[in-house]
Amino acid sequence: MSTSLSRPAIHSTVPVGAVAAPGSPLDWASSAVDGRIVADDRVASNASWSAVIAAGHVLTIVDAGGNQSADFLVYDAHDTAHRYSAPDTLAAQRNAYLREGSVLLSNEALPLMTVVVNEIDRQDTIGGACSKESNTLRYGPHVAFQHACRENFLSEGAAHGLGARDLVSNINWFMNVPVEEDGSLGIVDGMSAPGKRVSLRAERDVLVVVSNCPQMNNPCNDFNPTPLRMITVDPQGLATTEEAVR
Repeated sequence: MSTSLSRPAIHSTVPVGAVAAPGSPLDWASSAVDGRIVADDRVASNASWSAVIAAGHVLTIVDAGGNQSADFLVYDAHDTAHRYSAPDTLAAQRNAYLREGSVLLSNEALPLMTVVVNEIDRQDTIGGACSKESNTLRYGPHVAFQHACRENFLSEGAAHGLGARDLVSNINWFMNVPVEEDGSLGIVDGMSAPGKRVSLRAERDVLVVVSNCPQMNNPCNDFNPTPLRMITVDPQGLATTEEAVR
């Protein structure tokens, strides 16, 4: 299910939808949960994506190129004032990381999605999303006009009536952000690899907004953003072995 609503243009020095570098070792894998395929999309490097996931359906995110951060926001599809809350989620599970079994809670403590499959050790929800401002601070003023995850979130969210006030702390699937012994956060080499997956079951109808992080200045991905695959299945439907359209 691809979104077809019009989106405002992004003015950037980096083309949205740029392809991965030639020779990148990609692994598109498949859904980690059996069921009838409802939607199967590929998200180009640097681009954004969104979809409504019906209650009971499972979204699998495939890290096709390895160590590509999928910056992720989730809202109640019928009332976006109920949106993902990192503080409520971490406090409820008494753990700083997301792993299999983690329930993503809203700011009203409502369960939005549950992690049902996780193929890397831990997932981050503390590090936040990159922005022009944070990239300038980290990499220098020459990157000030490159778009970032915040711009992807604003562009994709606008198609659903969301604006800057609706952006909250996000999840960084496949990003390795350890909490060091002194309490500081590290952004270090990733633990993911081509074909690694995370799967999330929707506990209610939810709106998911993803930024395929334009981390072209970040060595954690070898300065080479790569695509993602987003597969939604209905586990109650008949399982299919049909290869999805790519």
